[in-house]
Amino acid sequence: MSEIHFVVEEAPEGGFIARAMGVDIFTEADDMEALHAQVRDAVHCHFDPDDRPSLIRLHITREDVIAA
Repeated sequence: MSEIHFVVEEAPEGGFIARAMGVDIFTEADDMEALHAQVRDAVHCHFDPDDRPSLIRLHITREDVIAA
């Protein structure tokens, strides 16, 4: 695997949550800088060094709700 993709969403209670696509990895953090560190750590813990992806992509989603 050369890269791994995460979908990042704002958590209802604040901060961010990240879920990997196709791999069972989930993490969360209070801010984006901390999330980057958490995602890197989660990927390093999940994969052996020889199987670890060399690129991590974060797809940041945001939901805006407006009244009609």
